[in-house]
Amino acid sequence: MTPTPRLSPADETNPALDIYRQLRGLIVSGQLGAGERLPTVRQTASDLGVAPGTAARAYKMLEGEGLVVSRTAAGTRVAETAGVLPASVIRRIRELVDEADVVEADPDDVIDVLRAIWQARSSPDQTPD
Repeated sequence: MTPTPRLSPADETNPALDIYRQLRGLIVSGQLGAGERLPTVRQTASDLGVAPGTAARAYKMLEGEGLVVSRTAAGTRVAETAGVLPASVIRRIRELVDEADVVEADPDDVIDVLRAIWQARSSPDQTPD
């Protein structure tokens, strides 16, 4: 499930800038992964209760910064160079977080176990002489 921005009351004067900032934050934080598709401009406008032109301006700002790539048939996707992680990894992390939440696992424990597994895979085998 793709995170959805929400308009903040503090920036009612420039909702396009608010949408841009929120989507940019989702991209640079890795919550939207490289290659992941953004909602359509119309969907974003509808979800946020703004005019399609307002949402389009936000998307153009993201595109101008090289964070997204828009193609007529393929929609708007996070640029491969913008995402911290590929969409497939982000999706699996979300699944892990959802499952950990269901079993009420402590987030620090999940992170510690993930780090330990990663380090075990990354370190050279220690074989006795």
